[in-house]
Amino acid sequence: MEDAPSHSPGLGPSLRHLKDACLGLAEDRIALVKVELQEEKYRLIQTFIWISGAIVSGMLAMTFGSLTLFYLFHETAPLAVLGGLAGLYAAAVILIVVGFRRLVSKYPKPFANEPEKSPDARAVLEDDGDQALR
Repeated sequence: MEDAPSHSPGLGPSLRHLKDACLGLAEDRIALVKVELQEEKYRLIQTFIWISGAIVSGMLAMTFGSLTLFYLFHETAPLAVLGGLAGLYAAAVILIVVGFRRLVSKYPKPFANEPEKSPDARAVLEDDGDQALR
């Protein structure tokens, strides 16, 4: 018995089907990236709100703590309390600045990994600039 010849749709419809499948896959990937970026945006906003709340609460605690110390010692040593608090806050600012500089120095500078322009490219750019001035 002979097998019935299978009817293939041909090259055109197969390519069209492949193109449609690839476009569908690309659309799905783009939609997924869009959803992930939206979630990252919400997470970043939520983190910013929490950090802002912590900073405001910390500032209020420092302010009222300082006022409490000053009120407790305002008759015996007001200048010592104010000077001590000012020194404490100055030391905290210095530690924060030093820590921030260390953090920033760990990461590469923007565009630091760009390859150096070749001398040929510089010559072309300089020639174009000279011609523009003429």
